[in-house]
Amino acid sequence: MTTETTRRVLVTGGASGLGSAIVRALVYAGYDIAFTYRSSGDAAERLVAELSQANPGRAITAHPLDLADRDALEVFCEAQEGEAFYGLVHNAGQSYDVLAAMMAQDKAEAAMQVNFWSLTRITKALVRGMIRGRSGRIVAIGSVAALQANPGNAAYAATKGALISYCRTLAIESAKRGVTVNVIAPGFIDTEMMAPYAAHRDGMEKQIPLGRFAKPEEIAALVAFLMGDAAAYITGAVLPVDGGLTAMMGVHRT
Repeated sequence: MTTETTRRVLVTGGASGLGSAIVRALVYAGYDIAFTYRSSGDAAERLVAELSQANPGRAITAHPLDLADRDALEVFCEAQEGEAFYGLVHNAGQSYDVLAAMMAQDKAEAAMQVNFWSLTRITKALVRGMIRGRSGRIVAIGSVAALQANPGNAAYAATKGALISYCRTLAIESAKRGVTVNVIAPGFIDTEMMAPYAAHRDGMEKQIPLGRFAKPEEIAALVAFLMGDAAAYITGAVLPVDGGLTAMMGVHRT
């Protein structure tokens, strides 16, 4: 980066999987990073140590936070309201797979709290500073599940659909103040979260036009681009990164 002042970005769920790839990409792009984690304390400490040693000029901090805990989230957000952040990446997410007719209200609401409501609260804490500074970037990790219906994804897709609608509205509300807001909608990513589906992986990959899952680094690279100056004219966008999955009709001739 060529800016005189280092820009600081907050990443939720940054200790492992896609989150750690995002943290790495942003650190190496020249940003100072604060990231949250829920249960991966050891992984968070290792990531901070690794990146701090390799990038001695960067400020990298990890913060324990359970986004499902509304009281803890409130305390965290109040502490951040006086801090200057250039960017926010809402990566943390909670899955809940069940047929719509079998959905449990409490589990669906828990997923909505982590995937959506925590985003709105953190954004409220940070976006005013971005608006005052007339510069900022917000990137939310959505899902192709919100764009294409899939059996068993009703609750999860609803959380990501809410996220998309909120971000698109925020984008037009904050655009004149130099703040951009975009959503990345990944398909299947090769992380530990896909481990429960290992037995079905071959069949799943055959349905993806590119024939494979995404690498976390491929999603992280887009996050880093959207944070940069070259992406200043992109806002309100929903960008699928899915190997062509949502471009395909889904009905195959035999």
